[in-house]
Amino acid sequence: MFSAIARVFRTPDLRRKIAFTLAIIALYRFGAHIPAPFVDFPNVQECLRQSAGTQGLLSLVNLFSGGALLQLSIFALGVMPYITATIIVQLLRVVIPHFETLYKEGQAGQARLTQYTRYLTIALALLQSTTLVTVARSGQLFPSTGVPECEQLLTNDAWWAQLLMIITMTAGTGLIMWFAELVTERGIGNGMSLLIFTSIAAAFPASMWAIWQSRGFEVFLLVLAVGIVVVALVVYVEQSQRRIPVQYAKRMVGRRTYGGTNTYIPIKVNMAGVVPVIFASSLLYIPALIAQFNAQPDADNQIAPWVAWIQQYFTNGDHPIYMLVYFLLIVGFTYFYVAITFNPVEVADNMKKYGGFIPGIRAGRPTAEYLDYVLTRITLPGSLYLGCIALLPLIALAAVGANQNFPFGGASILIIVGVGLETVKQIDAQLQQRHYEGLLR
Repeated sequence: MFSAIARVFRTPDLRRKIAFTLAIIALYRFGAHIPAPFVDFPNVQECLRQSAGTQGLLSLVNLFSGGALLQLSIFALGVMPYITATIIVQLLRVVIPHFETLYKEGQAGQARLTQYTRYLTIALALLQSTTLVTVARSGQLFPSTGVPECEQLLTNDAWWAQLLMIITMTAGTGLIMWFAELVTERGIGNGMSLLIFTSIAAAFPASMWAIWQSRGFEVFLLVLAVGIVVVALVVYVEQSQRRIPVQYAKRMVGRRTYGGTNTYIPIKVNMAGVVPVIFASSLLYIPALIAQFNAQPDADNQIAPWVAWIQQYFTNGDHPIYMLVYFLLIVGFTYFYVAITFNPVEVADNMKKYGGFIPGIRAGRPTAEYLDYVLTRITLPGSLYLGCIALLPLIALAAVGANQNFPFGGASILIIVGVGLETVKQIDAQLQQRHYEGLLR
């Protein structure tokens, strides 16, 4: 193992790529701690200490930004605008035929879709930065602290100061997007995935230290043991796949023979990745957010019954009804996202076009029905697995009093393990090209 790592750093090209990637990551983390203009940084830090991880509505966005959101830094929005834009463009392929045509055009069409994603990212960054500055100005960014300093997070609330903050945060999102593309082109792995990985990994030490301080060494060891088991389970499931055998008939083109090979279609148990968890979390935040803006008491000092009901059941992550709805939404979104991203009819048509067939299954419509049959049944354990992993932070919140940024569960552990595996595979592939022996054995 150590000899393989030494080969990585003895290879000049690979060493240069890794150094470039680490330099971009360092710049990204440095920018996450630079406050935006007219932000009262001492007040923000005091509010962060007082909140102690109780910011329910913004916890997911804060997680993906590496804690930069609640610090109101120049990188406060993090990668969330880009993630949202990517998912929207992917879903629009089903609705807008032009997007589907561009997707099938190959590299040129993909470049156009990437450009659309960039434009949409900037638009979403403008919208989200405006919302964040407005919430910070109104003193609702840390509503549960009750500290007077949390109502004075800005040193200047004039319109031009707010405009400058919005422009700065939007420019920060554009810079993050540029960083990610640089890493993808000149570094190792997918740039945006690595930046998300860095943001989440940066919160791990603080989360574990908070558990040690609040619950003691015994609970810390228990959480660590559970984390090791969860990571092993996630690695096992993420690498699991159903391989459907495919054979290609021989065909003559001129004087050459093509085909006659055996291959397979890999269908992963978790084809949806972390997207259903993000979808379900975002959807559950909407009613809580609406209730927060309508929580003003009336003349009798009473709030509306529907607001009270939402605050009781949809703002407490450890409530059984919240957990049940969260789990069911993840299962439903898993089936929805897999149905959009994997089209059995298209796969069957491509196989028929190139002379491929599944042994024992006729080409064309029977092949599509068989693929749909397999996909539907293999998605069930994948969706249940996603739901259970996503509930781990909520169970930990109820069991050991850990905050909602519990490190071993939810979207965080899925992204950490997934990105880590893909990056190691890319390093392994580049080592095999140069030394005929990879990093993994």
